[in-house]
Amino acid sequence: MLSRRQKHIILKFFSLFSVVRGYNILVIVIAQYLASVYIFAHDKPVKSVLLDLNLLMLVLASSATIAAGYIINNFYDSEKDLINKPRKTMLDRLVSQNTKLSFYFVLNFLAAVFASYVSFKAVMFFAFYIFAIWFYSHRLKKQPITGNIVSATLTVTPFFAIFIYYQNFEKVIFAHALFLFLLVSMRELTKDLENIKGDLALNYRTVPVVYGEITSKLMLSVVAVFTIVTAIALILFFKIGYMYYFFYLSVMLLVVFLLILWKSNKKTHYLLLHNILKFIIVLGVFSILLIDISVVLNRI
Repeated sequence: MLSRRQKHIILKFFSLFSVVRGYNILVIVIAQYLASVYIFAHDKPVKSVLLDLNLLMLVLASSATIAAGYIINNFYDSEKDLINKPRKTMLDRLVSQNTKLSFYFVLNFLAAVFASYVSFKAVMFFAFYIFAIWFYSHRLKKQPITGNIVSATLTVTPFFAIFIYYQNFEKVIFAHALFLFLLVSMRELTKDLENIKGDLALNYRTVPVVYGEITSKLMLSVVAVFTIVTAIALILFFKIGYMYYFFYLSVMLLVVFLLILWKSNKKTHYLLLHNILKFIIVLGVFSILLIDISVVLNRI
């Protein structure tokens, strides 16, 4: 049997894991390594990529920065989340705000240490990234459209760090990046529709609050169409191996998304739409394995 103290420690661990969204960070780490092997450094031996200490440090710096970002975002959104996500918020509040802030500074310091192993430019990159996340959470998050664009940009920034490191400027990379950026933009707009109750209560100037649900759905539909067009372009004009199966499925799911969107009027409906987009993003990460298995096997 666990003692009361042991149970308390375990609960605090899960609370902190919930705050930093450890499952999201794990997916991002996997995505960064898969993207490095299959896309950014597809001409290098797999072993040299996986054992590259500079890449490891960039991934660790990204993970620490993202975790810190979730903490500061949780800090500023604590009241809104109590309305929109009461159960998760109760778990998150098992760790005090002071402890969260202390952990926030420790994580940012670790990110700088990891980045310093690579280069001074990497330190400056992550210093700017840390500031941008704080500024978004503190000011820009409550601004319609601007907040959504900045949030989507910050989400894809960890991949930009790897992109700069390998300096691979192939067009297919920009096509993949655009597809991911559009998907994340859709997710941000969907989250705004899902959380409209808390945003209204606390005067967050999100797109649904300022422009209304119909306009938000129109904007979301336009972004969805651009996402579908990007997926079709990747299928038709780029060598993506068997990953075209993923993009065909994505197109079908996005069509279903649009059909459900225009019938949605409840939080549960928007939550379903949000989960569809999360499923596409996570599936996309592991679908990178389908780009060209034989070529990777020959590089081992």
